[in-house]
Amino acid sequence: MIHPTAIIEPGAKLGNNVSVGPYSYIGNDVTIGDNCIIESHVVVKGPSTIGSGNHIFQFASVGEACQDKKYANEPTTLIIGDNNVIRECATIHRGTIQDQGVTKIGSNNLFMAYTHVAHDAVVGDNVIFANNASVAGHVHVGDWVILAGNSGVHQFCKIGSHAFVGMYSGVNKDVPPFVTTIGTPAGPVAINTEGMKRRGFESDEIMATRRAYKTLYRKSLGVEEAIAELSEDAAKYPAVQLMIDFVKSSERGIIR
Repeated sequence: MIHPTAIIEPGAKLGNNVSVGPYSYIGNDVTIGDNCIIESHVVVKGPSTIGSGNHIFQFASVGEACQDKKYANEPTTLIIGDNNVIRECATIHRGTIQDQGVTKIGSNNLFMAYTHVAHDAVVGDNVIFANNASVAGHVHVGDWVILAGNSGVHQFCKIGSHAFVGMYSGVNKDVPPFVTTIGTPAGPVAINTEGMKRRGFESDEIMATRRAYKTLYRKSLGVEEAIAELSEDAAKYPAVQLMIDFVKSSERGIIR
């Protein structure tokens, strides 16, 4: 399962049934869970903890030191969950002491070729990064988010669960849950209705979410006025409440 040309440092810990391809490098302070596949020419550095069932393709760089000029080789970490697919030339960096010191990736995510996850980012579960999508430092990406090809997210922004960041979007504000974006700077265009259908949301909750979107973005209301108007639907529909909670907690402000 370990190719003779692969380099596994003495401090690395590999679980059961782990495959490491030709010319890959696994550094010290790296823990890889069971049933992972590391293809050829992959670099994994630590401190990093990678769960089980992950598949990392050739030329990916996982757990490397970040590209923050303030970074001074502190022992920051990367934590990756289970069953993620990390495709060719993707890069995922460790955290910095200016934040929590850790970059976190959840489970069941797909990172297509040339995607980038910067230091201190937090990515949830069931997320898709299409080719060349990138998030800067300290970005939080909720569950079931899709970042389309060549999209980019500014540092410290938050992307709410079930949002769809359209191709070539340049996100510089927070994106509420369920919202679809397009453009640079990214603006809202609709609710991610198709995504909600695929994930089993009932039609009445989808309609309530569409009403919430129109209230936030089409009625020329201030944020506080929009939230007040949405209180009745929020009491009935968790999706609307999720949108309200996100907007209330936004520090950068939401895309408009």
